[in-house]
Formats: sequence, C-alpha cells, structure tokens
Amino acid sequence: MTTPADRSARDRTTGEDIVWRRATEADFPLLREWLEHDYVARWWHHETSAEAVARDFGPSARGEEPSQDWLALRGARPFGLVQRCRVADYPEYAHDLAGIVAVPAGAAMLDYLIGDPAAVGCGLGPAMIAAMAAKTWREWADATAIVVPVVAANRRSWRALEKAGFTRVGEGDLEPDNPIDEPLHYVYRLDRPSGSSGCSGQ
Repeated sequence: MTTPADRSARDRTTGEDIVWRRATEADFPLLREWLEHDYVARWWHHETSAEAVARDFGPSARGEEPSQDWLALRGARPFGLVQRCRVADYPEYAHDLAGIVAVPAGAAMLDYLIGDPAAVGCGLGPAMIAAMAAKTWREWADATAIVVPVVAANRRSWRALEKAGFTRVGEGDLEPDNPIDEPLHYVYRLDRPSGSSGCSGQ
C-alpha cells in the first residue's frame, strides 16, 4: 500500500506524483510484458518466459532476498520498475565494483527501467530515479550514498542519472547484462544530502 510518505517526487511533465508499491507475484505478467519490449530487452537482456520471471523476481516478491523490486506509478498505473539493494548484501558484485571506485560503507545500488512505452521520452526516468533516491534517504538511515554502474553504451540511462543529480565518479570493466555490449561501465554516485535522516525500515 502506498502512503503519503511514499509520494516522494513530482513528475514535472504531468504534474502527477510518483508513488511506489512493492512488486508482487500478481505483477509478473506485467513485468514479463515490459521485459519483452525491444527497448527494454536491449539493455536488460532478460529471459521472458513465465518461469524465468518467476525465478528471478519471485525471491524478492516473497521477501526471501535482500533486493527489493518497486513499481513506480502515476495514479494507479505502473510505468516503471526500480530494483534497490544494499551493495554489501552482494559481496561478489561489491568486490568487482570496488575494483573501479571507492564504495562507501552503507552504499545502496539501483537498477531501473521504464516499462510503459507511453512513458518513454517524457522525462520520467530522471524523476523516477530522484524519487527512489529520496525514498532511500527516508527509509534507510544507514544509506550513505547510492552507487549505480551503467554500461557506457547506454547513454539514455546514464543521462537520466545525471539529470537526477548523480555524478560520474569512475569507469571500468564489469560484465554487461547483454553480451553484445563492451564491458566498459560508467559508475555514478549520489551522496546522502547533509542533514537528511530517516528510519531504518524496509
């Protein structure tokens, strides 16, 4: 259930608030549809069978792993997905990332997509990222920064981060989601605003 506290950013294009709810197994058909769009598949390169979606999103939906899948909505309509985790919860990836940039203790990490084709090119990507950053500062008192690696070829993605206030802090090789891409990634970081605090809940 979304609450007023989750209405954390305003979409400047439409004037509607971005609200959040955790993805559940009932959302898997929608996620599957989104992952099948060419512009999503190009970068996420995710299997789209019902079994694969259940395999990869099910543990988060059931609270069995630390990564969280959040649907971004305008009104009652979902338009995007943000995955959120603490970097330290995935030690192998944290090790690889630390080979490129300094990763502060308490860092969070995001991945994201715009799933609704009608929402593409409307400025919702930066707004969604900024909204999740604000939500993270509120909810995770121990989050010191948000670090996001993006394959260098995905200009639209890293430009959205820049528009949301993130700064490029390094670049280096990581395994890309899509094997057709070169391993070069840009790493972006947003630090917790001074004076910002929150609760430690999920």
